[in-house]
Amino acid sequence: MQGPATAPATLMEYGDFECPYCGEAYSIVKDIQRRLGSRLRFVFRHFPLATIHPHAEYAAEAAEAAGAQGKFWEMHDVLYENQEALDVVYLVRYATALDLDTSRFIDDLDTHTHAARVREDFLSGARGGVNGTPTFFINGVRHDGSYDLDTLLGALEGAIGRQNGVE
Repeated sequence: MQGPATAPATLMEYGDFECPYCGEAYSIVKDIQRRLGSRLRFVFRHFPLATIHPHAEYAAEAAEAAGAQGKFWEMHDVLYENQEALDVVYLVRYATALDLDTSRFIDDLDTHTHAARVREDFLSGARGGVNGTPTFFINGVRHDGSYDLDTLLGALEGAIGRQNGVE
């Protein structure tokens, strides 16, 4: 999670690091985070569509492996900024660039240490009706509108207003 637990709006994304639409949403979410600041908490959940994105599941495990070393968000950003290069050679390069313990990182990937966590996210999404990426939830309610900047920002500002008693 990024942002305070007390934020009046929580944006949760189910995403896939290899999905081009998630790549587009990544920059939109970054912009929204800058605009809303402490009024927003952002939560990312893995939803790798492995049948159409062959590197997505491994990339999700890499993000979790980085997270085990305190650098989930740094790896999250690198993966979205380099969607065309997600095979293991690149993942190790990113880990090195982020100053991770690469031996531990590689071992985590080789043994699929974080596969259960990725699967848990995927299953929670499937139970919640997620069937594609990106899928967003605002304060626990699925956002079925567009995720362009104006629409998503407007929906979040509306949620913040409702939390603050303003309609």
